[in-house]
Amino acid sequence: MQLRKAERKQARIKLAIQGSAGSGKTYGALLIASGLLGGDWRKIAVIDTENSSADLYAHLGPYNVLSLGPPFSPERYIKAIESCEAAGMEVIVIDSISHCWDYLLEYHGNLQGNSFTNWNKVTPRQKAFVDKILHSKAHVIATMRVKQDYVLNQKDGKVVPEKVGLKAVQRDGMDYEFTTVFDLDLHHNCKASKDRTGLFMDQPEFTITAETGSEILNWCASGTSLDAMRKAILLCDNMDELTALYHSYTDYYEHLDQDFKAQKQNIISKHSLNAVIHPL
Repeated sequence: MQLRKAERKQARIKLAIQGSAGSGKTYGALLIASGLLGGDWRKIAVIDTENSSADLYAHLGPYNVLSLGPPFSPERYIKAIESCEAAGMEVIVIDSISHCWDYLLEYHGNLQGNSFTNWNKVTPRQKAFVDKILHSKAHVIATMRVKQDYVLNQKDGKVVPEKVGLKAVQRDGMDYEFTTVFDLDLHHNCKASKDRTGLFMDQPEFTITAETGSEILNWCASGTSLDAMRKAILLCDNMDELTALYHSYTDYYEHLDQDFKAQKQNIISKHSLNAVIHPL
C-alpha cells in the first residue's frame, strides 16, 4: 500500500444526460460536445440507437453518426465505441445506453435455471461495457431514458395530467459511474443530480448550451497532462519510485502502460550495467 499526495490529472469527461422522451437529451449532448471541441464538429461521433434521431440535428454541424440497430448487446456497443476511437473521434455521444440494459434484462429473463445465479452471466457483460466507457480515450456523453409516469397538476384552473420522468432505464447505480449526471425535464431545464467537477451541483436550473461544454473542457484541462505524467515516469530512478507512480496513475494505465514498461526495462538495464562495472 502506497500513500501519495492527492493530484488531479487532466481528464476526459464521462457525462450522462437522463430525461424523458422529448426532454432534449440528444440536442443537449450535441451542444455540449461542440463546446468540448471549441465548435469543431468533425471530431464528434454519435452512436445512434434511436432510429436515426441524431440526423435530426445535422444543421448544427458536420458531426458523424454510427447507426446501431438491434441486438443492443454490450459487445456491439463496445465495438461501436472502438470504431469511433479508431476513426479519431474526440467526443463520443452514445444515444442511448438504455437499450443495452433492456437487452440484458431480456437475456437474463430467457436464461434457464436459478434467476439469482444467472446474474453471474449478465454482470460481467455489463461491467465490460461500463469499463469501455470509463476508459475510453475520448470524452463520452451517454444519454439514458427514464421511466415515465403522469401526475395531476392545476393549470389555468383545470386539473390536467402532466408527464414526468422517474428512474433511469439502466442498472441501479449506473449514475455513480459518471463524473457528472444531468437531469432534463420536459421544458428542457437542466439540473445536476451528481457532479464531481463542482461546476453545476447545487446551482439553479439552466439550459444546456455549447458554453456548458466549454466550462467542462476548462475543468478537464486544469489537471496534470499526459505529457507531464510521461516525463515523471522517465524521471523515476528505481523500481520503488516507479511502482509508487504506477499506483498513483491508476486511471491512466491504458495510456501509460507502454511508458511504464519501457522505464522498468531502463531501470533494470541500468542497474545490471552498474553491477557489472562495480561488482561486489
